[in-house]
Amino acid sequence: MLTPHGWPLALGMVLLAGLLDVALGEPPSAVHPVVWMGRLIGALEAHRPRRRPPAEFAYGVVVVLVVAGLCAAIGVGLVLLLAWLAWWLALPIGALVLKTTFSLRGLVAAGRQVQRDLGRDLGAARDDLAALVSRGRELSPPQIVSAAVESLAENLSDSVVAPLLFFALFGLPGALTYRAVNTMDAMLGYRGEYEYVGKAAARSDDALNWVPARLTALLLVALGSLRGTARAAWTALRARPRTAAGPTKLWTISAMAGLLGVQLEKPGSYAVGSAGRPLEAGVIGEAAAVVWAAGGITVAATAALAALLAWGASA
Repeated sequence: MLTPHGWPLALGMVLLAGLLDVALGEPPSAVHPVVWMGRLIGALEAHRPRRRPPAEFAYGVVVVLVVAGLCAAIGVGLVLLLAWLAWWLALPIGALVLKTTFSLRGLVAAGRQVQRDLGRDLGAARDDLAALVSRGRELSPPQIVSAAVESLAENLSDSVVAPLLFFALFGLPGALTYRAVNTMDAMLGYRGEYEYVGKAAARSDDALNWVPARLTALLLVALGSLRGTARAAWTALRARPRTAAGPTKLWTISAMAGLLGVQLEKPGSYAVGSAGRPLEAGVIGEAAAVVWAAGGITVAATAALAALLAWGASA
């Protein structure tokens, strides 16, 4: 694991990054590395070839290599800087950078904002949902609830578990590279206009999320034991459609549906879980509470894993 100063710094960076996320949330856009990644991706996308699928695909591969490679190089540079600094400087700097690669408080806040507005202003709830997921504007209240809960479940893996796992395994270069690929997928990994230029980003994101999505789903099943719904979560996970929505997406969504005892559905694409109770606004709050618990466990577990791997590398 690429962390200087041994296992104490690896452990401290993850725990401090988690505290920073809970206490402060996201840093200003002007200094947020993910915003910088987005600007670079947007600038490269503006120069893509058009209406030439082979050229668009090749350009998309180049975009992935350039953006991911640049972020990995920056991560290596940061590791070298932290190794040169005293530990009491390296700890807060490293934790600040790591915090920008994941977002637990921001994810939960976005979900709860949809919940609050759903009870008083349907239009505002639809607007809030756009911060979580891309869906049509004419969703009914139950469809809004479903989309919000689906996004909370999926982003628990993408925005929390995966970046922290990649930090534990590969240090800051791993976390930054993962965040770059995931951001490219969020911006370009769509059918239609970006069908070819975004294919490399989408496939890369699928590959990087293969393990984190499955670990997150199993974590949700385990948390179901606190509600007496672990068996239902496991059943929904096993019954998920195998061909819909990509190789990773439905793992966490299915487990969350079973855990909560609801059916989550994207019309025309998939439906998971059983409709044991109606999709009301309170279901979003329950999903947010589950995400908080899962996020806390993830921070603690990855801190321990990062420390263990750093200790093993130095032994």
